[in-house]
Parts: sequence; C-alpha cells; structure tokens
Amino acid sequence: MAVIGYIRVSSNKQTLEHQHFEIEQFAKNQGLKIDEWVEEKISSRKALKKRKLGTLLDNLQENDILISCEISRLGRSLLGVMRILETCLNKNCQVWTLKENYRLGNDIQSKVLAFAFGLAAEIERNLISQRTKSSLANLKASGKKLGRPFSAESKKLKLSKNTRKIKNLLTQGLSKTQIANLLNVQRSTLRRFIERIT
Repeated sequence: MAVIGYIRVSSNKQTLEHQHFEIEQFAKNQGLKIDEWVEEKISSRKALKKRKLGTLLDNLQENDILISCEISRLGRSLLGVMRILETCLNKNCQVWTLKENYRLGNDIQSKVLAFAFGLAAEIERNLISQRTKSSLANLKASGKKLGRPFSAESKKLKLSKNTRKIKNLLTQGLSKTQIANLLNVQRSTLRRFIERIT
C-alpha cells in the first residue's frame, strides 16, 4: 500500500506549496506518511494522457490511497472526475479529499456515491446533448445551412485551389485517373469534386 499526495495548479502563476502543506498536515493527523508526491502545473481540461495524473492512475496498485486537497484538483467536469474515480475504485484504491472530506474506497457508501456521480454525469451528458440539438434546430429553422460548407473556391477543400487546372486538364482530354495521379489524390475524391463543380 502506498499513500500518494496529488497536487495540481492550472498555471505557473499559482504555487504548489499550500496544497503540499495541507496534505502533509492531514496525513500527519491521520498517522500516515506520504510515500510519493505527484505535482503538476497544467489545466484539468487537458487529456489525462497528457497529465501526470494519467500515469499515476495507470500505476496505482490495490489498496493505494490517493490524497488531494479537493476533488476539482483531479478534474473540472463531473464526467472527467467520474472516470478518474471509476478507475481508482476498479483498482480497489481509495481517493481521499480534504475539502469535501471524501473517503472513497471499495465500501458500499463509496459505491453509492460513485453511482450518484455516474447518474449526475449521465444527466449532464443528456443536458449537453439536448442543448446542442436545440441549438442546431434553431439554426436550421432560421435558414442557416448546417454541415461543412462547400465552395469550389474554398481553401479548405483539398482540390479547390486546382479547380481551373482540373477543368483545363479535362478539356485537354486527360482521364480522371490521370488527373488524380497528377494531383496525388484518389480517383473517387476527384470524381466527387468534379461532380460538385460541373
């Protein structure tokens, strides 16, 4: 069993010392010794694989205790926090937070709390989905065309900058396969593009 102190701040302007001190004092009062410190200055919006927390979660062993000052140090979104807690609980590890006084482990209370987090995360996902669908419906109703815009002159399209060249090559009698090879694209991509511009 290892006791790990996890500290995170989101910018270089913030310091880690305060969280370090709080966790150290808490551990001392609980009769625990911090075996490992994981400290990082990174936004919680970054993907877990880009954070030290991601590596920490991969390396957790059964009965390890992860201590953080507050749950928001682990992640900002409820869904993100839920995934982290699920990983820890599946590994039979405990997550302790100082501010909220959570002691999440493999007991029934933790599972009930994890269920509540999961339910809240699902509700959050549904609300986001409903808001997105509603916004798209409103945009469509107002006449806005949805989806990727198409314009023969659009710089975003791979072939649009070669529109004139493609028309000239077709006029000269080159086959679509020859033109596709010249432009280093698939024949099907060229065919679809030609259908749109003619």
